[in-house]
Amino acid sequence: MAKWDYDGPILEIENLSISFFTRLREIPAVMDFSCVVQPGEAMGLVGESGCGKSTVALGVMQDLGVNGKIVGGTIKFKGRDLNKMSQAELREIRGSEIAMIYQEPMASLNPAMKIGLQLMEVPMIHEGVNKEEAYKRALEVVTDVRLPDPKRMLDSYPHQLSGGQQQRIVIAMALMTKPSLLILDEPTTALDVTVEAAVVDLVKDLGKKYGTSMLFISHNLGLVLETCDRLCVMYSGEAVETGSIEDVFDKMQHPYTQALFRSIPLPGADKNSRPLVAIPGNFPLPHERPDGCNFGPRCDYFQDGLCNTGDLKMVKIAGNDRHGSRCRRIDDIDWNAPVQVGAQTEKGEPGEVVLKIEDLKKYYEVSNSALFSSAEKKVVKANETISFEARQSETLAIVGESGCGKSTFAKVLMGLETATDGHISLKGSAIQNIPIEERETETVSTVQMVFQNPFDTLNPSMTVGSQIIRALEIFKVGKNEQDRHQRMLELLDLVKLPRAFAERMPRQLSGGQKQRVGIARAFAGDAQIVVADEPVSALDVSVQAAVTDLLMEIQRQNKTTLLFISHDLSIVRYLSDRVMVMYLGHVVEIGTTDQVFAPPYHPYTEALLSAVPIADTSVKKRHIVLDGDIPSAMNPPSGCPFQTRCGWKSKVAGGLCEKDVPPVQTLANGHQIKCHLNAEDFETMEPVIQMAAE
Repeated sequence: MAKWDYDGPILEIENLSISFFTRLREIPAVMDFSCVVQPGEAMGLVGESGCGKSTVALGVMQDLGVNGKIVGGTIKFKGRDLNKMSQAELREIRGSEIAMIYQEPMASLNPAMKIGLQLMEVPMIHEGVNKEEAYKRALEVVTDVRLPDPKRMLDSYPHQLSGGQQQRIVIAMALMTKPSLLILDEPTTALDVTVEAAVVDLVKDLGKKYGTSMLFISHNLGLVLETCDRLCVMYSGEAVETGSIEDVFDKMQHPYTQALFRSIPLPGADKNSRPLVAIPGNFPLPHERPDGCNFGPRCDYFQDGLCNTGDLKMVKIAGNDRHGSRCRRIDDIDWNAPVQVGAQTEKGEPGEVVLKIEDLKKYYEVSNSALFSSAEKKVVKANETISFEARQSETLAIVGESGCGKSTFAKVLMGLETATDGHISLKGSAIQNIPIEERETETVSTVQMVFQNPFDTLNPSMTVGSQIIRALEIFKVGKNEQDRHQRMLELLDLVKLPRAFAERMPRQLSGGQKQRVGIARAFAGDAQIVVADEPVSALDVSVQAAVTDLLMEIQRQNKTTLLFISHDLSIVRYLSDRVMVMYLGHVVEIGTTDQVFAPPYHPYTEALLSAVPIADTSVKKRHIVLDGDIPSAMNPPSGCPFQTRCGWKSKVAGGLCEKDVPPVQTLANGHQIKCHLNAEDFETMEPVIQMAAE
């Protein structure tokens, strides 16, 4: 079917309602949702998990499964109602006129087919072109998405590509037919922040080149700011505010939008003097929505008899560009009132050194072929000469891309692996060569871990209480069962969960509640060092604020040392006292948070900071996009590990960067950078992130 010309809006969704039907009841997933996407416009859909963002996208694709049904409203694509099209017409449009990019790239790629054939299939099926023309198009589009050596890429299988390369191939596949509408559902969630920055850059450029309209689904307000022209904020199945980026970010007119912004760590937030304000209460389940405003029970401005009666409609806000809000109290609220600061706390002073790492190395020996044990062995250098100290009551953040050695170091510290070389001193005792099964109970309980995914760390067949009691038994806490039961209830109090949760099963808990159980378990043996490995990355932004606040509160009470592993530099800036930056097994920079977030930087730190999406229109960032992917730890580059991607390499004479591993330079106040640049070069560095007032 030929593409039809149309000079009106590309997508018009009007009063859309979508429900899912179970044997027990109808579950409304989206109610009274409206939005318009004009040609070449990028519309962002933001909100917490379960708010209906992806359901809207699947409604546009007419792909709601057997239980999902559009029960009201219309979805028009180029003026034609998608609900009234036949399956044959929809098949013609999907992939050709409307394309969708999903969160997990491997879900869209066939692992048994070469990339070239998968790309060629698209125009051959949709447009009937021959193989030669299809190959030419595939080569062109792989070049457009800035993949190195496009011919080799077309001849590769998906598993031979990195996550970032796979996502670019999926974007290339979506663009093969030059669609009029591209739907992106959390397309960068699984990617490193530097890869995310490059992919977002790419999507913006390709949108301009092809004139494609976009519906960009994300929970990251910073990403939406960088990619979209307009946005729609969703809460519990409804659009609660919509407008241009400038209107919604700078003149927000809905309490939920305001609450979302207060719960994310923007520049200027500080865990002691300007703590984040978490949204109170919990997100309502679809069959437990309140009367009136869905956000009412969690709203600071709730008024009984007004906010909890009748249906609320989207109200137009005069004077702004298609700005609307679903709130009855818009005119009563002083939207410019200063934010009420959360409870301030005294900054804790770091105590004695409890952990000392000196020249730690962790190498893995692997065969080139798993089939033949006699094959040539290769060494993966996961950690290279890592040295640092951590003190009581201190939060040390460890940051870097996937594969930089953060989690390997954590495994060695926990005793899940033993060190190849170097020393780990825990309160004066050497533990680098003692595996966890040989460690004393006191040592195991002293160093505990909170993992990234709360869904994977709890036993689904045991109650919450019994899982915490099991940890207490292992750590030999309490004289008898009664003691341990009492301590378990106290740990639930510590992580601010109701004591009644002791009888609940993990499936009855939300993600944030599960993570709190994981934290309670970590502190069951009075842990003095807690390794938190991406503890909030799987959680919604509103829940992140509550969990980080909880970690800080427990740290103040227990004087815990927190090693916070993360790739989210916004949250690192907010809660860490010191920051250690890792790249390909090396520590390339270490210093206080203020030192690491201001020049001079290691060139890699500079690029990391540039890649962080910040949800603030007043922030100006220097734009640095790294070339290429992070090298393999099995075959690292010679000399400086970062030299293959470094923009400052030309400043260093004599090819030193390619030949020698750089020395560690100690700058002012103990700030260390592992780099060949000299003092004069460091002095010329400009800030990456600047507030408009600066």
